[in-house]
Amino acid sequence: MELRKSRRVVFERGYDAHMMAIDGTWRRACKIQDISDTGAKLGVEGSIDGLPLKEFFLLLSSTGLAFRRCELAWVNGDNLGVFFKRAGERKSQRSA
Repeated sequence: MELRKSRRVVFERGYDAHMMAIDGTWRRACKIQDISDTGAKLGVEGSIDGLPLKEFFLLLSSTGLAFRRCELAWVNGDNLGVFFKRAGERKSQRSA
């Protein structure tokens, strides 16, 4: 039984994207494995050791004009789960 609030779209081969630090100091290639209105599951290419992943941008276009601000939810090997942050949203508001 699916317990998620938002319906997910699954990409069988993944959708190419990039993760980028809020301050622009690092960038990593990734593949979006599934996505919804509230979050996504990402497959990361390369090491994420030492990267400050608490909050970052998910760049959805090669120009960076389409993006989402993300908060890390979980890490499992080379997969990450993220919540999408909305303007003015606090963590306590999302969990309510």
